[in-house]
Amino acid sequence: MALAARLWRFLPLRRGAVPRSRVPAGTSGSRGHCGPCRLSDFEVMGNPGTFKRGLLLSALSFLGFETYQVISQAAVVHATAKVEEILEQADYLYESGETEKLYQLLAQYKESEDAELLWRLARASRDVAQLSRTSEEEKKLLVYEALEYAKRALEKNESNFAAHKWYAICLSDVGDYEGIKVKIANAYIIKEHFEKAIELNPKDATSIHLMGIWCYTFAEMPWYQRRIAKMLFASPPSSTYEEALVYFHRAEQVDPNFYSKNLLLLGKTYLKLHNKKLAALWLTKARDYPAHTEEDKQIQTEAAQLLTSFSDKN
Repeated sequence: MALAARLWRFLPLRRGAVPRSRVPAGTSGSRGHCGPCRLSDFEVMGNPGTFKRGLLLSALSFLGFETYQVISQAAVVHATAKVEEILEQADYLYESGETEKLYQLLAQYKESEDAELLWRLARASRDVAQLSRTSEEEKKLLVYEALEYAKRALEKNESNFAAHKWYAICLSDVGDYEGIKVKIANAYIIKEHFEKAIELNPKDATSIHLMGIWCYTFAEMPWYQRRIAKMLFASPPSSTYEEALVYFHRAEQVDPNFYSKNLLLLGKTYLKLHNKKLAALWLTKARDYPAHTEEDKQIQTEAAQLLTSFSDKN
């Protein structure tokens, strides 16, 4: 009300003054002249009570707007704090391997417009889809759901490296349901997003590892798929095991022992290159890697089987 009080002081208050009637313009016959009568201050302003009420309402409107701004700013701060709290909970659950609890937490905020929250929800959806107890029908729904969340995360923030990474991962997953033509066509897009993720964050070992998988996949592509790719595309995607090896080693340099699958793929790539000594080194590391997730256990089993096949042949 301080502003209203200040405005009130400037009102021309004259108790008992009665406004005089206006003389219609032009009645004296001369343009813009009101004859011998002079207009008083009140005649210029009109009804003083109405004028005062108008100023008071303006002041109150201004104060209301200021209050709205303060409340809005407070709401933004509160919303930001809430998102940060959700992200902390989500990261804790992820590190703890609580896949389903993490999905249940983040699914409550699926209408969010926060890129950090959305890409985590995409990851959680995909992780639930990967669980062995998830039915094939539910898995398919979760895979497409994950892609939608990742796409929205990317739309909200194109400078978010994780949004690029998870969009590429989820797009790759969808390819399993779309057929070979779509899968190969998507490969170009997937590569672009992995490369963008690495560009935005060169210290993210996972993005580098995924680029290695992309190279390994196309180096390993069966001959019949290569033939289909050449029929469908003038320049189908291609790569080599040597290129894949560079990315897998680069990922280890950035973050040693960050992921059991990177260790496994180093071993498998060396096998493809007929270097059994280095293959055995990395496969042993994969087998002995502490199992925190279901995937880690699967990788331990595969690494152990490959090592056993070595000893049998020797």
